Amino acid sequence: MATTVRTRRRQPLAVRVTVGLLVFLGLTAAAGGFVMTTGLGGEQVRPPREWLDGIPLVSSWVVPGLVLSLGFGVGSLVTAWGMLRRPHWAWLGAVERLTGEHWSWLAAVVLGAGQVAWIALELVYLPAVSWFHPLYGAVGLALVALPLVPSARVALGARTGGSRAPAGVAPRAS
Repeated sequence: MATTVRTRRRQPLAVRVTVGLLVFLGLTAAAGGFVMTTGLGGEQVRPPREWLDGIPLVSSWVVPGLVLSLGFGVGSLVTAWGMLRRPHWAWLGAVERLTGEHWSWLAAVVLGAGQVAWIALELVYLPAVSWFHPLYGAVGLALVALPLVPSARVALGARTGGSRAPAGVAPRAS
């Protein structure tokens, strides 16, 4: 069973922006992945099948759609919820002990790095460049960078429910 650490103080700006970006990424990735997987909306919404010809190991939009909807969509929404509610699950205890941060901290960084890699792969393999490549690339970079801001690391410290200071940062007086 998960335990939740509730705090009354307002989250730092870096955490609030991270949560907003995670919700944005989660909702748009879930919707986009659903369309790619199901084909709803037809060819006007779904990318052309021919774009897959040069991509190794991928023969339909189902696999990319599942990665998008489940990995980036659901994963981002669960991570945003984790940053807001701070549940502690025993199976993620090793992550928290290893990083000294709440598991949602590492999840946000991993999702951001994954998003940057996803966009890079699209730029390499897909024949068209769209306005969403720089947008989602920037979202990925922000998800990597924002959790590293000292105020976010303090707020997401795992050991004491958010009051731990990372190395080199003085703890806040209560």
